[in-house]
Amino acid sequence: MPEHIPAQMPLFDEVRQRQHEAAHAMDASVKGRMARAAGGLSPIALALAQADWAMHLMASPGRQSVLAQRAWELGAQAWQHGVMALPGDEPDKDARFADPLWNQWPYRWLKAGYQASDAWWREAAQQCGGMSKHHQHMVNFFTGQALDALSPSNWLLTNPEVLRLAQETGGRSLLDGYQYFLQDLQEYFNARSDPSSGRLEPLPYAVGRDVAVTPGKVVFRNHLIELIQYSPTTGKVLPEPVLIVPSCIMKYYILDLSPHNSMVKYLVGQGHTVFVISWRNPDAGDRDLKMQDYLSSGVLAALAAVKQLSGRPRVHALGYCLGGTFLAIVAATLGRLAHKPRKARTERERELIPDDLPELASVILLAAQTDFSDPGELGVFIDAEQLATLRQRMNERGYMSGRQMGGSFIYLAARSLLWGRNTRRYLMGEDDASFDLMSWNADTTRLPARMHAEYLDALFLNNALASGQYRFAGSTVALMDIDAPMLVVATTRDHVSPWKSVYKIHLQTSTQLTFVLAEGGHNAGIVSEPGHPRRSYQIDCTECSNQGWVDPEDWKQHAPTVQGSWWEAMHAWIAERSGKPVAARPIDPAHALADAPGDYVMVRYAD
Repeated sequence: MPEHIPAQMPLFDEVRQRQHEAAHAMDASVKGRMARAAGGLSPIALALAQADWAMHLMASPGRQSVLAQRAWELGAQAWQHGVMALPGDEPDKDARFADPLWNQWPYRWLKAGYQASDAWWREAAQQCGGMSKHHQHMVNFFTGQALDALSPSNWLLTNPEVLRLAQETGGRSLLDGYQYFLQDLQEYFNARSDPSSGRLEPLPYAVGRDVAVTPGKVVFRNHLIELIQYSPTTGKVLPEPVLIVPSCIMKYYILDLSPHNSMVKYLVGQGHTVFVISWRNPDAGDRDLKMQDYLSSGVLAALAAVKQLSGRPRVHALGYCLGGTFLAIVAATLGRLAHKPRKARTERERELIPDDLPELASVILLAAQTDFSDPGELGVFIDAEQLATLRQRMNERGYMSGRQMGGSFIYLAARSLLWGRNTRRYLMGEDDASFDLMSWNADTTRLPARMHAEYLDALFLNNALASGQYRFAGSTVALMDIDAPMLVVATTRDHVSPWKSVYKIHLQTSTQLTFVLAEGGHNAGIVSEPGHPRRSYQIDCTECSNQGWVDPEDWKQHAPTVQGSWWEAMHAWIAERSGKPVAARPIDPAHALADAPGDYVMVRYAD
């Protein structure tokens, strides 16, 4: 009998392997259902953060006594402010309570009580000694989310503006809001019941008709990008073309919106030859596309095509958001290879990096992070547990859905994009505002599962680019290798790429760097056309005056402020680093594959 046992061992191993696979599948299914119930977040990560805060608070009797005393103080203030106006009271700076009706009883009392509770809970959620930085960030963020949801401005019977409007319209506003609610609810259930149905509402601003209308041609195409060249509108142009690398998270035409606020149209009108990358909207078959594909078949392929099509040896490269991060990696790689003979390139370098690339005349980064140690509110969603949950959901489909991506950004500004919108739409019967930027925001894109996982894991979770550990073409990438002059633009109210995080590129590079801090947010601060009222920016070049490292707050305090659009400063900056204007040349018809905006930008998915 014993001699037969070895022959049966492979069978036992196979059974054990199947048991492990079944157990793993069961665990993945349970975690997936838990994540869906938690709005795509990992409930384990949320529970760990909450437990970290609660346990440290329980072990801090001194802090408990301070919070108890603070509760009495805030309660007394709320009672006083809720009963009557006090001398020295200032107008409420919270836009939710700006209407004078909030100063009448009982709404004044509701507002005062809510603001006292809001202040206490936000203070209670602050750092408890010993908590991890990430858990503290999560507790602060989701405490704020819960408090914003409980605001009396969000509810019918506690919002005097809603009740006044209902009275003035004879209830029509409430009826309209109810109809909007039923309409949105029906769309939600339709999407849930058949996510692959492909039902898509037309965009308010049609691509190629209302937005993305700057004349041009698609002059290069591969499986990942279309390259658009825009027709010149001036007799002479600067000799060095401008290549724009937008983020692949959304459609490229954020930089070519309506004619009055199109950055592309502005640059063309100033005598620049402009090319822009239009990323392909991926499907499940693209699940294995990698970050290196976006760098090689995307940015590097576009640079090579621009040189071939324009015949110019130097190019100004401009990257926005994630496109700027891609561009920084490419610029550092090219800076390193500039000191390496072509024949000494490795097989991996020859495979991924085209031979005939232009010299970078300058590198311009718009709202683009290269150091992710302080990624702002997005950091709430980035830890090992949440990435594992996200990776599992992406692997089921092969991509990160546009709807899921859009939901993450709504989290970042829930007070205005969720609760404020719901109040206006469902309680006041106001239809959603329609303008080009909102239409673009609804035109979501997918991201390939592997590429997105690599991006989050390498850059956000491990901050590999800033620490010199990110690898491309077989070598680590050091931003110190960038030798082209740089213009880096950040915005003051950016929740996606906080300006102090963007500013850290001063610590990672040694080239001449001009920094611009513009008023506005991640999108509206970049789309800042000349003539827009109440726009300003600060600009300074610390390296130009040999100041060395300057703390961001010190920079902000001393950098000159300029009224108007920073686009004008960007044009002047590029022109200073360009040659003498030359006669403009029309796009060669032999290179034209299609009219702008091309085919890739037209691809939309319901999910």
